[in-house]
Amino acid sequence: MADGSLIEWTDATWNPVTGCTKITAGCDNCYAERFAERWRGIAGHPFEHGFDLTLRPERLDQPLRWKRSRMIFVNSMSDLFHKEVPFPFIDSVFDTMEDAHWHVFQVLTKRSSRMRDYLQTRYADRQPPNHIWLGVSVEDSGGATRIKHLREAPASVRFLSVEPLIGPVGPVDLSGVHWVIAGGESGPGARILNIDWARDIRDQCARQGVAFFFKQWGGIRPKSGGRELDGREWNQFPSSQTALG
Repeated sequence: MADGSLIEWTDATWNPVTGCTKITAGCDNCYAERFAERWRGIAGHPFEHGFDLTLRPERLDQPLRWKRSRMIFVNSMSDLFHKEVPFPFIDSVFDTMEDAHWHVFQVLTKRSSRMRDYLQTRYADRQPPNHIWLGVSVEDSGGATRIKHLREAPASVRFLSVEPLIGPVGPVDLSGVHWVIAGGESGPGARILNIDWARDIRDQCARQGVAFFFKQWGGIRPKSGGRELDGREWNQFPSSQTALG
């Protein structure tokens, strides 16, 4: 667990699972894989096994030890809804999140249908908690199905992470979505973010009344191009009224 995250839209990260596998073009230059694989084979290091998917039950209670409220990005180094993460383990993660109600948890996945199905079962007879936000990653127009699955998932706050934005997203129905984060890719081989793609997402958010957060232009380093879009930073979050249901 890392307090003081460098990710602009969260305060901390919590990784009860690490490691993943690639499923979309947005995964091609995965920053988490690049970081984890640096340590493969180093005995005793948390990433001794590189980016192999690993359950870490010893971390399940970490958020309960933090008494000051934070926004916590869940599994910045993995995907909670990866097919190799058993549902009983996902239950344990959600149990912790529900118990640690003074935090806001931000859960992000590319496995949108698995997330939807899980949430429809877990919250079949009760309201989803206001402090657990659910999102999907979208990198271009190919992510439309993930957005549809997100809208079908019981959640008090739904969000999109359009990062890395590697192509135009096209027209998007944002009904039921409360927040959109957009940003360019960073690291070796980073693909260029076209300003028109970013503007189009921002303008669609404005027209549909959705909070918009522009994270970065990207480049060889995350901050290489800064964070301004058309002369200003865009740092909107879901309103307190939305987050409270």
